[in-house]
Amino acid sequence: MQRCLQLAANGIQGARPNPMVGAVIVAEGRIIGEGYHVRCGEGHAEVNAFASVSPDDEELLSTSTIYVSLEPCSHYGKTPPCADLIINKGVCRVVVGTIDPFAEVQGRGVRKLLEAGIDVTVGVLEEECQWLNRRFFTYHREHRPYIILKWAQTANGFIDDHGKSLCISSEQTLMLSHQVRAEEDAILVGHTTDVREHPQLTVRHWHGPDPKRLVLTHDRPLSQLMDDLYQHQIQSLIVEGGRKTHESFIQAGLWDEIRVETNLALTVGDGTPAPQLPADVKVRSRQVVGQNVIVSYSH
Repeated sequence: MQRCLQLAANGIQGARPNPMVGAVIVAEGRIIGEGYHVRCGEGHAEVNAFASVSPDDEELLSTSTIYVSLEPCSHYGKTPPCADLIINKGVCRVVVGTIDPFAEVQGRGVRKLLEAGIDVTVGVLEEECQWLNRRFFTYHREHRPYIILKWAQTANGFIDDHGKSLCISSEQTLMLSHQVRAEEDAILVGHTTDVREHPQLTVRHWHGPDPKRLVLTHDRPLSQLMDDLYQHQIQSLIVEGGRKTHESFIQAGLWDEIRVETNLALTVGDGTPAPQLPADVKVRSRQVVGQNVIVSYSH
């Protein structure tokens, strides 16, 4: 299953808005096939895994186990159901990382496999599998995008210098910041930040698609924004606004991840204080890049 997750992560850009999924076929103690969902509208992970099995190993499928990080689909979409493919291939055992929250799956794939007499195990590395597709899961469960609040601050806790914009990130952390942008659907700043700084909000220091650029106006309720983003199939949102914008999301409970970059070598005499972290945060990761530290928080 760990290998499934490694494979699935390769679909971070191409699979959207579908989930990232990896599949590994094992027979006689060795991997005979593997694949992942490369691009939306094309073959799913299971399809690609079966396609990679060599002709010499085809006869092993009847005694093989297929590991898949997300429940095989059971409905007709842009591609046929993967549960039917697994049944037709004669595989004897299926190991699933986690159930698919999508309304047209939600256990139906597993049920179809069980009804076909296939041995099914569910919940292997379940937390890791759900974290990989946290955007997809949040979108379908909460009917809103997965929200990342993101800001940079000085060592003494300010996000600007006496109200003027300040370069806090290094060349290296700027690249990492743009990598995050390339992996998310949309990016938002507040009206004041947009007028004062005219941020490009692109991935010019990385590669990949630019996120959809949004500006939050003073008269737009966040609940309305969430509804609009859900209707437009925006599964993830980065918030890079100022203090007031970030605190409005925090006060509304609209956040899933908070990324704070601190330049330990930079202080200012005064400025806009960084937003206050919610009381219920826990550190998920900590990355040191030169004199800067990036800490990721979650609930």
